[in-house]
Amino acid sequence: MNSALKPLVLIVEDEADLVTLLKYNLEKENFRTLSAGDGEEALLLASEQVPSLVLLDWMLPLMSGLEVCRQMRRNPKTRDIPIIMLTARGEEADKVRGLNSGADDYIAKPFSPTELVARMRAVLRRSSPGLAEELLSFGDVIMDLAAHRVRRQGRDVHLGPTEFRLLRHFMQHPGRVFSREQLLDLVWGHDVYVEPRTVDVHIRRLRKALNEVNDNDIIRTVRSAGYALDEKGGISA
Repeated sequence: MNSALKPLVLIVEDEADLVTLLKYNLEKENFRTLSAGDGEEALLLASEQVPSLVLLDWMLPLMSGLEVCRQMRRNPKTRDIPIIMLTARGEEADKVRGLNSGADDYIAKPFSPTELVARMRAVLRRSSPGLAEELLSFGDVIMDLAAHRVRRQGRDVHLGPTEFRLLRHFMQHPGRVFSREQLLDLVWGHDVYVEPRTVDVHIRRLRKALNEVNDNDIIRTVRSAGYALDEKGGISA
């Protein structure tokens, strides 16, 4: 998948260690990133590259995050960009000020990267539903629904139509175990008669297509229960 399809996140933060941590976690989740260390640089970058989302620290050199947010909302080029404010100020009054300045969400430090990514995806779904819906990701697998393509660790994964539908279903419900009968109803459809063991055949094909020699098997077989998308993979009781 072309990297340009990945959402671009502008990180506005003057703590270098936090920027490094954010970049690592976001790029692992298939976002592209760029960063600014102060408010003036942030306004310039946002106007030039127009990111999909801005992570904006409240306490910044030269100009506060609140003022950056207000100025972005006044500029026609940047006024519709989703903004999540990151701040050590956790009081409710501060949260209200941040939201009133035009922020879409507000996360108090310290925060977990997992929660941050979940909140980012929620904001993107509200503001750019097409962007959120056309790309699915799990671990190192990226599915582009619009282009009907799957990539893993940068290489193309070639799937048949049924394997593509199976993987899409799993990626839309990661971690959840589905029985063969459920998969037949949800992937093949209620009106199609197929033997339950047919599911096993297509799971094997999906595994073969997804996994090269050193790849982790992300399809987990749960004995007497079914299958799930799980980074641990393998077989479990």
